[in-house]
Amino acid sequence: MIRLGVLVSGGGSNLQALLDAIAARTLDAEIAVVISNVATAGGLERARKANVPAVAVDHKAFSSRQDFDAAVVAKLREHKVDYVVLAGFMRIVTNVLLDAFPMRVVNIHPALLPSFPGVNGQGQAFAYGVRVAGCTVHFVDGGTDTGPIIAQAVVPVLDTDDEHALQQRILEKEHALLPAVVQWIAEGRVRVVPREGQRPRVEVRGVVPVLGLPC
Repeated sequence: MIRLGVLVSGGGSNLQALLDAIAARTLDAEIAVVISNVATAGGLERARKANVPAVAVDHKAFSSRQDFDAAVVAKLREHKVDYVVLAGFMRIVTNVLLDAFPMRVVNIHPALLPSFPGVNGQGQAFAYGVRVAGCTVHFVDGGTDTGPIIAQAVVPVLDTDDEHALQQRILEKEHALLPAVVQWIAEGRVRVVPREGQRPRVEVRGVVPVLGLPC
């Protein structure tokens, strides 16, 4: 069983998906601690209701991103975390965190990377007029949503969609994809393969790492 540290900034619906999967015994993991940079984040309350340690670390109290990340790393180590999951964590992490957990920081992004990185990937995709959208789980590197892709889920963009409807349908896929990927990691199915002159590629043994149409 792997021990997770989950970082959140908001309501924590993807955190809840992990908690629910653990309760249903479809995810062989333990959430050791939930950390937020926002003391009033709903994700912290979800953690408390699940009897999971919930810690607020105010980024405004630190003079640099590196100092903030060092404080977060200290909390993660205190709780003996194996992997870090960014579940709606609205901070750019630095090498302080990435070096402490090399290729063990996982992010869920609401778009089909490498398209539409950064903030509001769903809105970017909708504004662009794509016919399919979705979400991506990837390992985090030093760029903005540029790390090796583990898995993706796809939804159609319907003629009747507005941005909100598309966001909600993507969110449903996030709630399925993130626990599935963390379970693959727990089972030892996931490994990063360096490739000379190319970006690293993730191999996932024994499963097809795409959740597809129809929605």
